Amino acid sequence: MARHLEIIWTSFKMALEEFRSNKLRTFLSLLGVTFGIFCIISVLSTISSLEAAIQNDIKSLGTSAIYIDKWEYRNDNDYPWWRFIKRPIPKYSEMKLLKETVPTLANASYVTNTNSTLEFNGDLLSGLNYYGVTEDFGRIQSIEVRYGRYLQQSDFDQGANSIVMGYSLAEKMFGRPEFAVGNIVKLKNEKRVIIIGVIKKQGQSIMQMWDYDNSIIMPYSFLKQIIKDEDGGPVIIAQGKSNISMVELKDELTGAMRSIRRLSPTQEDNYALNDIDSFSRFMHDLFGNVSLGGWAIAALSLVVGMFGVANIMFVTVRERTAQIGLKKAIGAKSSTILTEFLLESAFLCVIGGLIGLLAVFGLTQIVSAFVGFKVFIPAGIIIMAIAVCMIVGVLAGIIPAISAAKLNPVVAIRSK
Repeated sequence: MARHLEIIWTSFKMALEEFRSNKLRTFLSLLGVTFGIFCIISVLSTISSLEAAIQNDIKSLGTSAIYIDKWEYRNDNDYPWWRFIKRPIPKYSEMKLLKETVPTLANASYVTNTNSTLEFNGDLLSGLNYYGVTEDFGRIQSIEVRYGRYLQQSDFDQGANSIVMGYSLAEKMFGRPEFAVGNIVKLKNEKRVIIIGVIKKQGQSIMQMWDYDNSIIMPYSFLKQIIKDEDGGPVIIAQGKSNISMVELKDELTGAMRSIRRLSPTQEDNYALNDIDSFSRFMHDLFGNVSLGGWAIAALSLVVGMFGVANIMFVTVRERTAQIGLKKAIGAKSSTILTEFLLESAFLCVIGGLIGLLAVFGLTQIVSAFVGFKVFIPAGIIIMAIAVCMIVGVLAGIIPAISAAKLNPVVAIRSK
């Protein structure tokens, strides 16, 4: 064991000495490996960070949730858009019937929305999202109220003019979010409402699924006084019980919706059941395919880098021929010589990979400041990149190492 560790340590010192003594030559030879690792880490990290941000946005739609809508969110069958438009919108009465007739349902909420203004003491904010929801919405969505409270059953029963406001919206209007609670503000059509709560800050969102920071949530029956259902892009959000699979829930909802809309066996569905978990898997597969492009670019660079490292090792073997002969003359085995050069080649590639890693780390700090999500380097990608460097180093050094191991000690010593 001690002998193996000594060989590893010796090879590591030789790799560092090679880099120190011939910095420019070594760096130019390692440039391919550095660029290849840079491509691998930068592409995979960006894709991984973007996927994580998008998956978080998708999760905000509700876990194990199905969105009943006139629109299909994926449209795998290339259904023509004009046929979607002809479909009827989901109705509040349909949501009530689903809750009564589908035993596998845990929660179901009817949601409408619009975009309008908020006014307080002459100050006006525009471009805000209004969400009108029913009582199960808070059970499907993980809404955490930072100040005040969320809507209660009495608010829904009475169609109260109570709203819960987003953190950023409260900050813009009142300076400090906690000051918003209890104030009366005006919405669209001069509707006066009282702020009963402020939602905890959510942060930036890539897909802007709900954008709670800049939204207002109110009882559906109150928003209905401001806009008509057909103008509010209504959806029914259905969530199954914990022991019910998405396939079973979807089958139950399909049968119930066809029955509610009185569709004959020959008629096609005039609604869409959008499975959020399925959509999440679709995005995961999509990003997996995009990652292959990054690997293709990196593979080409790594092949070029392998030739550069192989060139270094051939030069190194030639420079150390006499030293190799002396080692073999005093008893060093060919396998020991082979191992030393393979490890040295691998360590050189790791040095090139670390340079690429440092470059990517600097790039992530710059990119994160300009895009709408944080770019990070997952630990798994770093480990994978180092492993790739080791493999590339071994492959690049195998031929020079074999030639060194086969040297005749007498001939090698007299080579000078």
